[in-house]
Amino acid sequence: MSKIMLGLRTTIYIVPNLSEAKDWYSNAFKVDPYFDEPFYVGFSIKGFELGLLPEEGASIPRGENVLSYWGVADIQQEFERLLTLGATQHEAPKNVGGELMVASVKDPWNNIIGLIYNPYFKIE
Repeated sequence: MSKIMLGLRTTIYIVPNLSEAKDWYSNAFKVDPYFDEPFYVGFSIKGFELGLLPEEGASIPRGENVLSYWGVADIQQEFERLLTLGATQHEAPKNVGGELMVASVKDPWNNIIGLIYNPYFKIE
């Protein structure tokens, strides 16, 4: 029997200024986009996709009901580094059981970027 769900592939952030967001995310994730067009900018983050879509028309409300967490080796350091780049605190680093730590920030366009330290997670 084949697996139906293959795992997370892409997280997309909607931004009003694609050029500014491309620069900010390049700096925040320390990687250049592999795909850069006026309709979409894509980054490969250790095999996972971070996408930027330009906002069209009226501003889209930003919800807080879905979080994608990006794995980090030092959650406090990365949390503070993103704040120095202009992100704002959404949720300070906290322990959520065992060695697991989570935190989140909002990018300059109010998109939530989750961070997780999870030494138990292994990619299949």
